Amino acid sequence: MKVKNLRINPLNRIRENQREEDEPSTSEEKKPEVILPSDSNFNHIKCKAVRYQKCQKLKKEKAKAKKEARKKRIQEGGPKQIPHTIESLREKDETTITGNLDDEENAELKLDFENDEFSSYYKHSYEPKVLITFSDNPNRKTRIFGRELTRIIPNSISLYRNRSGVKKMVKSAIARNFTDIVVVNEDQCKPNGMLVIHLPDGPTAYFKLSNVKITTELKRSHKEITTHRPEVILNNFTTRLGYTIGRMLGALFHYQPEFKGRRVVTFHNQRDYIFFRHHRYQFDSERGKPRLRELGPRFTLKLKSLQQGTFDSKYGEYEWIIQGKRHDMETSRRKFFL
Repeated sequence: MKVKNLRINPLNRIRENQREEDEPSTSEEKKPEVILPSDSNFNHIKCKAVRYQKCQKLKKEKAKAKKEARKKRIQEGGPKQIPHTIESLREKDETTITGNLDDEENAELKLDFENDEFSSYYKHSYEPKVLITFSDNPNRKTRIFGRELTRIIPNSISLYRNRSGVKKMVKSAIARNFTDIVVVNEDQCKPNGMLVIHLPDGPTAYFKLSNVKITTELKRSHKEITTHRPEVILNNFTTRLGYTIGRMLGALFHYQPEFKGRRVVTFHNQRDYIFFRHHRYQFDSERGKPRLRELGPRFTLKLKSLQQGTFDSKYGEYEWIIQGKRHDMETSRRKFFL
């Protein structure tokens, strides 16, 4: 029987070389270091449940160590660490008002405020009378929201628009001695915008309306809202534009609140978002702190434009406006205008 010449497999040489390398050498060579898995990485564990338990355990240990370090730092009297937030890294606006208006530095601003469109209101020369209306064919939630605004704003009335234009409404409202008009717009059966017009000479502000929660959605009843005039709190309006918007929102309410009703209306500005809350407070003698009960509604405002005079979308002059997704004047996301 003839044996055929078989070809030698070239891979056998590689395997032989590997065997030679795997054999212990007599020469003194450095052994490779053994790489152990790190404590913070559990990817080598195949069981998902065990891997999750390990991660949670490590997370709790880190939180405990951080808490102990903070406690030790407080006991030693170390400085308090301030975290970096958007508020702490906020770029200062050029029109930010510091101190009180009665200071000598703000004498020019005080003179401007004494001669602006809201000066007669803050001199108590008239009582505000507000007209609240809607867009054409308002949805049920929009109608309820407007009706609740009449319970919040004293001396206000809610009427349907009847397909009349805003300019026509302004003329008829001036003839009927209204001081302000609030128009609630809607989109997709939800309120999404609010137009506030100060009569008779303006200005006109348009806000984006979001996160609207009426009293029933807050599990409250409108019967809890009394007819007493509420107190108004305007918080964190620091710039020249912010003061104008704050004075405009404050001019919707009566300047003599009835403290007997213990109702508080709050406009809180944070990062140019104006959060509206309506509470009743009650003094607690045991704790020494007042208790708050939210009455509703609840919503958030975002200023889109401020126009001189009454509403005129074609020929009106805008003091401040957002065009498109980004503001033309905006140079940084850390700069706020209110």
